[in-house]
Amino acid sequence: MAAHVELRDVVKHFPVSRTLGEILSGARPAVRALDGVSFDVGEGDAVAIVGESGCGKTTLGRLMLKLTEPTGGAITFAGAPLAELAGERLRDFRRQAQLVFQNPFDALNPRFTIYRAVAEPLHNAGIDKAEHADRVAQAFRRVHLADLDRYLDRYPHQLSGGQLQRVVLARALVLAPRFLVADEPVSMLDVSVRAGILALMREVRDAMGLTAVYISHDLALVRYLCERTLVMYLGRIVEDGPTEEIVRHPKHPYTRALVAAVPVPDADQPRAPLPIKGNVPDARELPSGCHFRDRCPHAMPRCAEEAPALRPVAGGHSVACHLEA
Repeated sequence: MAAHVELRDVVKHFPVSRTLGEILSGARPAVRALDGVSFDVGEGDAVAIVGESGCGKTTLGRLMLKLTEPTGGAITFAGAPLAELAGERLRDFRRQAQLVFQNPFDALNPRFTIYRAVAEPLHNAGIDKAEHADRVAQAFRRVHLADLDRYLDRYPHQLSGGQLQRVVLARALVLAPRFLVADEPVSMLDVSVRAGILALMREVRDAMGLTAVYISHDLALVRYLCERTLVMYLGRIVEDGPTEEIVRHPKHPYTRALVAAVPVPDADQPRAPLPIKGNVPDARELPSGCHFRDRCPHAMPRCAEEAPALRPVAGGHSVACHLEA
């Protein structure tokens, strides 16, 4: 199946304030959020991007939606380079690609009624106002908020977190998009309502045939939602493969640490120490070679000299690690 979204050598740097010494020396420091990311997402696929905070996964999601521009590299959607989209072509892309925000409490304007918040994308897309009520009702039915009289005239503060996240999802679906990016879609919700939202997202994706990218730090979550997982560390993909294989047989030392950190139901079960050390390095001064080498228990001299390429290994994985070369 042809790729729906393609990224090739995508780089994103964010300039930061310079010290007096840097100004005098002409240095231009930057946070290197992404450092040469390449992958494809096939039409109808559900792909997870996982990693610790600061690894670049949210920046990657924003780039795929053209909410920010890359410093280098190329991104295409259905064969069209995002960098070339403007005018009506850009508006058409905005109708097809939508974002589900992490925090439903901040995602909605507190001054808008729920109806106005969900109908706003229709207005922005130039959809005839006569169609708004039917489209909003259809979106609400998709997210199992069928009792419209109970919700449409209310304001965000009058709804629970789970109800708000369903409203946020309805707003993302009201334009009938083809591509959805969900950024930590349940991290701000109570544990008691997370399972229902996850089941809903899976149901909606299957019913609408959406291409979906889920951004998360939680491997247990993406195991439920996604067939394929990309593991990121400091702006690079370090492992890519079928989600179940990655969870059961992680190849990269960083992925092994993420799997080891997943909570277990039995609180009395002993847990081995995490197989990595130290803290995430400053993204303004990344280690040479492999970005993970300062925390890796298997680091060798080659790791400081050469950045490992993403190579295929057994089990359908691709791994960026000299141990697997």
